[in-house]
Amino acid sequence: MTACAIETAPEGGAVRRPGFTIAADGSYAARLAGEGEARFPERWTLDGPEPYAVPLPADQPEEPGTEVLPLADGRVLIHRQAAGRHLFSLLYPTGPATGQLPLGSIEFGPERGTLTLLPPAPGGSRAYALAVGPHTTALWLVAGGAFGPEHVAEVPGRCAGGVWLDRTGRMLALDRASPDGDVVKSVAVDLERGGEVTPLLQIAERSDDRLLLADPDSGLLLIRSDAPGEDRLGWGVLGSTRPVRFPDSLRVGDCTLTPFAAQPGQVLTPESCAVAVRIDRAPTAGGPAHGSWVGVWRPSDRRLHQLAAPEGWLPGTGLWTREGVLRLPFATREVPCGVAEVCVPADGEPAAGDGAAPERVADGGPRSDAVPDAGVPALDGGRPAPPAARDSGTAPGGTAPAGPTAPAGGDSVGPDPVGPDGSLPRKPVPLQQAPLHRTSLTGRLHRIGPRATRPGPEAATPAASPARPPMRTAAPVPPAGPAATPSVPSGVPPLSVPVSAHAAAPAMVRMTVPVVVPVPGAGAAGGT
Repeated sequence: MTACAIETAPEGGAVRRPGFTIAADGSYAARLAGEGEARFPERWTLDGPEPYAVPLPADQPEEPGTEVLPLADGRVLIHRQAAGRHLFSLLYPTGPATGQLPLGSIEFGPERGTLTLLPPAPGGSRAYALAVGPHTTALWLVAGGAFGPEHVAEVPGRCAGGVWLDRTGRMLALDRASPDGDVVKSVAVDLERGGEVTPLLQIAERSDDRLLLADPDSGLLLIRSDAPGEDRLGWGVLGSTRPVRFPDSLRVGDCTLTPFAAQPGQVLTPESCAVAVRIDRAPTAGGPAHGSWVGVWRPSDRRLHQLAAPEGWLPGTGLWTREGVLRLPFATREVPCGVAEVCVPADGEPAAGDGAAPERVADGGPRSDAVPDAGVPALDGGRPAPPAARDSGTAPGGTAPAGPTAPAGGDSVGPDPVGPDGSLPRKPVPLQQAPLHRTSLTGRLHRIGPRATRPGPEAATPAASPARPPMRTAAPVPPAGPAATPSVPSGVPPLSVPVSAHAAAPAMVRMTVPVVVPVPGAGAAGGT
């Protein structure tokens, strides 16, 4: 299960997680429920026939800044602050009361910096915290250790973010600021080698390169960088020699796109890995905010499917099944604990209501905006229902209102070649078919249909040489046995590949991979 719930903070472009956190295996979730000063922890069970919530209140309401994180065994880690100390406990239901197991504390006052929980670690039995000081960043194991909180590593520099790169919980990616604070680069931290740090992303010398999401199965990486001249969302493959791509399909007018979940089980097929993104439109001057809605995108599908979020969606949260069904948690007064199941078009299939070919504008360029159909009845009296919701016969109240659509006059930069049947060419070729399947568990579900944006051409990229050698697929898998070899052998230079960007000259990306595992016969991932 790959789920990384992160959102853009208003300051400095850093990222943080929302208040609803899903366990690494997708079995549980936790959040602070309630309103105002009456806040209490709440655990959601997601892997049963129907989702349900269990409140875990303490003797007094929780203070602002309290964090919760679910473990795979059903217990909930809670992080509180009091008098310059960070207190950690495990909560669990005991009949009508709440059981609490104190784990210990860390003395780290606000004058020294900030301490926050990292996203759930793979395996679901451990939890880590990041303590950011003036000049260094400390990594703490706060749950799952033998003797309470344990200091794991000290990383030079001020770090933020936190994305797990493997399924064992060994390799962690952090966004580290330069000493002068002007540049941010992602680095990989090896927790089993005392916090050994290796560069992970270096697209341009003075660019801010942050890793937002990583899928260990396919190697797909979602990156935010200003190397193209402005902050853009791009993708690459861990260990690949192909360039990082910044497709126009991930650029929607004045909206901000933030990925939060990737489809698991797509082994060695990053082009087919579906990614869920949160879409936020910047409010106009003096106007109301437009809220958040959902987008689904694949590297091999040259479009962004914009979907209506369910009413009460907890923005920036969700998880995928291996079959490609997106599950979005929501909470309303009528349904305080619910999960909406989003049916997304298969890779390469047109969205409901779309034709085989994109709509063309007068100048011959493809439309990248999705305008609501005229005359379509609105679900909430103001916005039209998505096509799949209209065609599937969903009962009233079982479909969420449609979210905003991309503004007219999208990011068209020129026409695409069109085949005899009017369809766009499919450049990427999957490396292999993913053989892994698992029956998905559903709860209180609402079906939500997709609405696709029109495909837009990708930023210009350097032409690949026909004689390019096959891709080396790498994954940060720890070596077995006590006599393990270093993650990055000495003397091996980092990989240098070009980056697609709207710039006069192509930039370069440097992706240093901790462990390089050649896979015979594996081709490189193409981009769109």
